[in-house]
Amino acid sequence: MNFELIKDVVDLLEKFNSENINVRYPSTIEGFKKWISDQESEYSHSIAEEIYWEGKENGRTPESVIATSLVHLNRYAKTYSKAAIADSDFATQEDFIYLINLKALGAMTKMELIKKNIHDKPVGILIINRLIKQNWVEQTDSTTDKRTKVIKITEKGLHALEAQMVKIRRATHIVAGNLNYTEKMELIHILNKLDHFHSPIFSRNIETRDLIETVYSEYSFEKN
Repeated sequence: MNFELIKDVVDLLEKFNSENINVRYPSTIEGFKKWISDQESEYSHSIAEEIYWEGKENGRTPESVIATSLVHLNRYAKTYSKAAIADSDFATQEDFIYLINLKALGAMTKMELIKKNIHDKPVGILIINRLIKQNWVEQTDSTTDKRTKVIKITEKGLHALEAQMVKIRRATHIVAGNLNYTEKMELIHILNKLDHFHSPIFSRNIETRDLIETVYSEYSFEKN
């Protein structure tokens, strides 16, 4: 049972009860749902005016803040991930992320594994070779294409991953910080939306020198 979710729901019910003094909403599940919907609507209309960020008064854009925040959060996450594999045989966080993907999703081709982790081929091959050297993964010929290698996690790889999972899980909890359940769900929704936007662009392997102009010309962005 998800007690954190239950606590969040109880907190919402208490807030609904305290704010519904004038009985604007009926004390029913439908009234509660309508109150939540109205809360979200009011929040959406006021959030742009309420939120302050450094440099806003000097014209710093929301896009600038988002890009900078994502860079900062990535650095924080890497720091915690590095701490999670300290004193282990893992060389980098990418090593255990590759293993986690293979454990969760099963065997896949080298390129599928590399693309799953948003890496360029040379970087991905280095990581896979490092895992092969550790005997954490093994490669076999594909049954459909003998030129293609399929990668799967070994028992030794599973044991290596499991030995670090307590620290890894703790690191992921720390990265999520002090967000409550509802905020986590909202963030997942937003991050998924961004990922679905960027993933097809990344898969096209557009030349670096052409990337900005190509993407900017193909999508409608607000001109700032």
